[in-house]
Amino acid sequence: MERENAWQKYTAEKDKKKVFKFAEDYRTFLSNCKTERECIDFFVAEAEKAGYVDLNKIIAKGGKIKAGDKVYAVNKGKEMAIFNIGTESLEKGMNILGAHIDSPRMDLKQNPLFEDTDLALFDTHYYGGIKKYQWVTIPLALHGVLVKKDGKRVTVNVGEDPSDPVFGISDLLPHLAADQMDKKGSKVIEGEDLNVIVGGIPAFDKEGKKEKDAVKTNILKLLKDKYGIEEEDFISAEIEVVPAGPARDFGFDRSMILGYGHDDRVCAYPSFVAILNQKKASGKTACALLVDKEEIGSVGATGMESKFFENTYAELFAAMGDYSELKLRRGLTNCNVLSSDVSAGFDPTYASAFEKNNAAYLGRGLVFNKYTGARGKSGSNDASAEYVGAVRKIMNDAKVSWQTAELGKVDQGGGGTIAYIMGNYNMQVIDSGIPVLSMHAPCEIISKVDLYEALLGYEAFIKNA
Repeated sequence: MERENAWQKYTAEKDKKKVFKFAEDYRTFLSNCKTERECIDFFVAEAEKAGYVDLNKIIAKGGKIKAGDKVYAVNKGKEMAIFNIGTESLEKGMNILGAHIDSPRMDLKQNPLFEDTDLALFDTHYYGGIKKYQWVTIPLALHGVLVKKDGKRVTVNVGEDPSDPVFGISDLLPHLAADQMDKKGSKVIEGEDLNVIVGGIPAFDKEGKKEKDAVKTNILKLLKDKYGIEEEDFISAEIEVVPAGPARDFGFDRSMILGYGHDDRVCAYPSFVAILNQKKASGKTACALLVDKEEIGSVGATGMESKFFENTYAELFAAMGDYSELKLRRGLTNCNVLSSDVSAGFDPTYASAFEKNNAAYLGRGLVFNKYTGARGKSGSNDASAEYVGAVRKIMNDAKVSWQTAELGKVDQGGGGTIAYIMGNYNMQVIDSGIPVLSMHAPCEIISKVDLYEALLGYEAFIKNA
């Protein structure tokens, strides 16, 4: 069943302006927020401007919350839950928009800086599923934090301002690449060859003699002068190597956005905005849950596998004076969830990887995946027919443009989301999101109209699920 192109709904100039205005706000966010910490800092600032209160501050003061209150909780600077407290008991569950804010990238190793043949380089370990050859010969930036031994935190952001230097990974010239070009795609660039070049001027002593590891020494001097960083400080650092530069309008008609990190900030941003746009509390509490570590299996203290959301749910009960373990369990079971993550957009250049009748198409709206997984639905949540039917009704009643898809042909590959983890609580969950071209590449592509339809769909869901 073919879906209509969503642009047909926005032929009037005033309607199209709504799409482009929201897309421009998102493009700015995507350009400025390239790490989980940067995303959370942005979301917290926007939430507080909109009148949301930190749940931890309420707890510390022994305060209470009630229907109509707007609260948020942050986990270790890299995960966040934001709530519009509804009129129904938390025992009745929540309507949750779950998305992740981490993206594939490279991380500096704990001992990253080394010198080889008069070049200083950073050693990296890639994060998430990438095609390693896509990350060479492009301008790269450094984002992150570094904690010194005295506990002082230093923020690092180099490569984004036009006056900043950028960094990069070299590749072998084609004239000498005969052996390299015979390798499989996964081996053309090896993981240990993702070394980021950061300098080439050696340091000299007072007598003009070249020092040992002179280029590395000079880089360390520059880092100490600018940031107060010693080499040992890298041990307690989280510095991410990401593509440099802003997200850009894509295509003559500016109908798309090219940028780093659409997976999954293109779902996280409209999820967050949908919560802020809900001006009046409805029955169930509405929640946007924005998590870390999805790209490496949702593990760790800030991933969906952690107890953060469950513990925060319990704290909400307690702040309403209504906590019991049984009510918490009932509340978790009664939640309705959109696990908001991107879908693989049909690419006519690589049509053989897709099954056209069950593919997501750019420009046709919000995508629902009844199941994800790989080869026999392994690792999939697989939403029930009843829940799919309920979500269909919500979208149709709100006149949201939507489509359904699978992640490519059966046995072609596959992937997963946080859906199954939320399903482990016995929640009703379905995967939803936005189609993306070049997913997991340094620069991905989305349609502005799909982004806007996602916002409308998320708003309808938290109100009516």
